[in-house]
Parts: sequence; C-alpha cells; structure tokens
Amino acid sequence: MGIGNKANLIIAVNGYKILKKEANANLTDVSAVDNLNKKVLLRIVEPLGSECIVANDVLRLAESIKLGGYDCAFLISKKFTNNAIAEMAKHNIRYVSDDYVPPFDIEKLYLAIVDCANSQCQRKCGKAPLSISECIDKKATDGCKTRAVADSAKCHFEQGSVGFIKKRPYDGVSIKQITNFISFLHHSFFVLCKHLSQPKTVLNA
Repeated sequence: MGIGNKANLIIAVNGYKILKKEANANLTDVSAVDNLNKKVLLRIVEPLGSECIVANDVLRLAESIKLGGYDCAFLISKKFTNNAIAEMAKHNIRYVSDDYVPPFDIEKLYLAIVDCANSQCQRKCGKAPLSISECIDKKATDGCKTRAVADSAKCHFEQGSVGFIKKRPYDGVSIKQITNFISFLHHSFFVLCKHLSQPKTVLNA
C-alpha cells in the first residue's frame, strides 16, 4: 500500500474533510477537519531512500501542531525508529507505517467505499443507484464497474467470513496480517477513489 493510499485510508475511515494540501520536496502536509470541526494535520513523508522517521522528525511535527493550532495529528511514512515511536506517544501523535495502522472500525471502511461509489454515480449520472440493476445506463462501462465494486464490497461485508471483525474495531496489527476481506475492501476503496476527479476526502495517490 503506497503512502498516499495510507493517507486516503485514514482520511476516509475518519470522515475527515480536506481543507488544504501543501507539498515541499518529500514532505506533504494535509490540513483537515473532523465532523466536530476539530483541526487535524496529516504529515506524509516519502523517504528518499531507506531512511526512517526519527525523533527529530516527530519534534518538528509537534512544533507544527502547536503553531497551527491542530487538535490531533498523524505522521505517515514507511519506517520509524523506536525513539520516534516513543516521542510520538509523548505528543499524542498517531502514525501509519509499513507495519502498522491505528485501530479503526472496519464498517467505516465499507461505508467509505459506498460513499465513493455514490459520489461517482451522482457526478456521472445524477443518481446513486442501490445496485447495478438500477443503473441509468447499464452499458456505461465505468458506471457498471463502479456499482460492481460497491456491490462486491457489500456482499463481502454482509455475507463474508467477517463476523469477528464486525463485532469489534480492527486491531492495529501488522498490515501483513490483515485478512483477505480487509484487503479486498482496501482495494475496492482505492479502485473507486482513483476515478474521483473532485473528491472531498481523497488525495491523489
């Protein structure tokens, strides 16, 4: 999963609305608000090589949080040193790496897929059908693919072997250990957000 896609996932499952995006070299800051209008900073760092996020990177983010008056923040990259992780805990900064994502409710990911599909249908056809059978133009390849992805996600969510997932939030474990079901929902979400030209909560990967 690319770093941009990790940011998209955090934005989607938390229902954040992007306010602005500032890119500088290998660092991108995304300012957003949650449904309570609290300010959120997502700092995305794309490593130029094999380097890790270190404690000084965390301290610089903490200063940005203070100066910008943010209520919470995420640091998103590939690898973090143990000292960096310890420093983030001191400042209540959450992080996303190649091996870890914060806990979230899997139902929110499913709802994000539905929201992306509905947004695309509304933009293209002026209506968000509940299934492929209700599509205005069933011959429209993109429209059919959109509803097909949403319908498949619904089937996996409601009828798949995910009973234990639906009973509790997704635990923050190694991404390598995520179930095939969650991987399918991830893929569905990114397939849909790729086609959105003016999304409210999706970054270009």
